[in-house]
Amino acid sequence: MKNNFKHIFSPLKVRGMVMPNRVAMMPMGSDLAGHTGELSDEHIKYYEQRARGGTGLIIVENVCVKYPEGSNGTTQLRIDQDCYIPRLWNLTEACHRHGSMIGVQINHAGASAMSSRIGMQPVSASTLPSKPGGESPRPLSKEELESIAKDYGAAARRAVNAGFDMVEIHAGHSYLISQFLSPTMNDRTDEFGGCAENRARFCRMVIDEVRKAVGPMIPISLRLSVDELVEGGNHVEDCLEYLEYLNDEVDIFDTSSALNPTIQYQIDANYLEDGWRSYMAKAVRDKFGKPTIAIGNIRDPKIADDILARGDADIIGMGRGLIADPNWCNKAKYGDVADIRKCISCNVGCVGNRIGGNKPLRCSINPDIINNEEYKKHKVNKPCNVVVVGAGTAGLEAACTAAEVGCHVTLLEKEDHIGGLSVEISKIPAKKRLADFPNYLKHRASKLDNLTIKTGVDVTVDMIKSYDPQLVVNATGSVPLLPPINGLYDNLGKEGAAVYSIKDMINNLDNYPEDMTGKKVIVIGGGAVGLDVVEFFAPRGAETTIIEMMPMIGRGLDASSTASMKECMEKHNVRQMTNTALQKVNAHSFEVKYGDTEEELPFDYGFVCLGMRAHAPLWEDIVNGFEDEDVEILNIGDAVRARRIIDGTDAGRHMVLNALERLEYL
Repeated sequence: MKNNFKHIFSPLKVRGMVMPNRVAMMPMGSDLAGHTGELSDEHIKYYEQRARGGTGLIIVENVCVKYPEGSNGTTQLRIDQDCYIPRLWNLTEACHRHGSMIGVQINHAGASAMSSRIGMQPVSASTLPSKPGGESPRPLSKEELESIAKDYGAAARRAVNAGFDMVEIHAGHSYLISQFLSPTMNDRTDEFGGCAENRARFCRMVIDEVRKAVGPMIPISLRLSVDELVEGGNHVEDCLEYLEYLNDEVDIFDTSSALNPTIQYQIDANYLEDGWRSYMAKAVRDKFGKPTIAIGNIRDPKIADDILARGDADIIGMGRGLIADPNWCNKAKYGDVADIRKCISCNVGCVGNRIGGNKPLRCSINPDIINNEEYKKHKVNKPCNVVVVGAGTAGLEAACTAAEVGCHVTLLEKEDHIGGLSVEISKIPAKKRLADFPNYLKHRASKLDNLTIKTGVDVTVDMIKSYDPQLVVNATGSVPLLPPINGLYDNLGKEGAAVYSIKDMINNLDNYPEDMTGKKVIVIGGGAVGLDVVEFFAPRGAETTIIEMMPMIGRGLDASSTASMKECMEKHNVRQMTNTALQKVNAHSFEVKYGDTEEELPFDYGFVCLGMRAHAPLWEDIVNGFEDEDVEILNIGDAVRARRIIDGTDAGRHMVLNALERLEYL
């Protein structure tokens, strides 16, 4: 068997813990716990899948050390009582059976808690909120801090009893300890405020209590926002200063970044390069000579190996990458890197579901984060022909899934290539990571002898019937929404006019100058597509305006993408016009109305990005054509309603499997 990437797949010993390789799964909230704070069966299986996939160290998402005061989220794990130990033991036992080490992150939310959830005023270092517009917390007394430090120690003792190999203290990301460390949230004048030593004092108390609880053989990891990336916050040199007061009992530095206001650098935005934060790990490692964890959009094993090889870090931290593919380590070590289902950093099912949505963790490109690929163990019990119309991501997932359980599958695509809209959008520089998913699907499909793909095909019902299908899947996707606005059809994409769609922009990406100072760009539509256009032109210096009929721009975006959007528009002075309706499209201007005011807005480039609509031209013909035949027909993805990749991928996997089971082929 292959043994690729020697730096990744070398062991590491830290005190009594020996990691079999250098990949650590980062602690990420999942909302998979029960409302009592106990691990669910799904939760245990979720982590066990990542252990089975070869992950060297799994760090379980942050658990609450003091309930309800320190609780974060609606279904956060708890470790504040002994009754939680048995289920935690079941988890550690399950992961150990696959050879993984497992740690747990212990935490107190402080001012990041919400009074509506905890039933009391949040607590913190001072009265400063953890984010703009957040609640004002109550400052903690010295006696309360001593008590909370002991809560951390008691939690750590329970963690060791539950079989964890490592304990991580969360001291970043605007949680309680971070609220003491950061000048942006600590204006105290006593021994816990002011200079670096004072601001580090509470963290020092916690570390001492945890070390006392876990003994000399269990390593302690400290998660940090090494660079807070906010005005007035700690930067790398400030972090190195306060770590001088914390270093001696810490064994691993988990080097993260950012605070609540800069969440796009904490939960990496999609445009940030693989391993972009490794300079933070290197700075801490160089000064203190202890193992550090480098994180930051790391998807590619070659980049991970290079980070280790050049000495930036000792451990590679992966979060969303292991949600997307629990088998990342085994595929990187023994297999073909092209088999890895690389995270596209869309932040939809992970961040979007949880933060603000209070829904369980999901993934746009992994339709089953709990069971992963266990469906492949089941094969059809009799011959079954499946025809899939449309080779976008939903259609490809449906075709691959059906073929992997033994069906004979024909995938028909009108265009001369497969991958659908994802391929087109990924041509935008900031969206290039999106191409990883259709590329993975193409590679996956190429390995299936019972899957035939035909492109450049004008599909008809008779053609579908020629394959004698028992199951037909319509996945023809979506097209731009173009309502009957005065002048739109006369000017969109027409010679002599400067009115374009997102597809027009993508087809001309190489023709736009890097410096567009003085050019006026107006974008109609404040959804994800319109924002893609803004984020392309505004940094080039164009005078950019975005117009949205609804009261807010970016409605429905996840927290990370929302923060990125706001940063871009503030930095580049983008004019934002909400509650504004497009009245008329001219060749070089838009006429709009807001309230009782009408305005004509001239432009050099005008883009109409009003979203997408379902495109299912064959659906009725297919339904009617098979009306008298014993054939199951499914309509999935954007062909039903224009949505997101996550919806189509989920349907492509689960609706197909459910149909085959319903038809008694599985």
